[in-house]
Amino acid sequence: MGPSEHSLSEVSFLTVAEVAALMRVSKMTVYRLVHSGELPAIRVGRSFRVPEESVYAYLRDAYVQTA
Repeated sequence: MGPSEHSLSEVSFLTVAEVAALMRVSKMTVYRLVHSGELPAIRVGRSFRVPEESVYAYLRDAYVQTA
């Protein structure tokens, strides 16, 4: 079930700083992912909020297994 299939009361949103800490990347990297559309987000005022499940889906899809 994707983030769009949950009711809003069930969706947990993260700030860009929280996503950056979770992914261990810079905030600028998260902004690039959001602006490119690779990481879905909503705009709240002047800031972005990213559904927590979208972060895990992105990481799961981006995972590359090495030999």
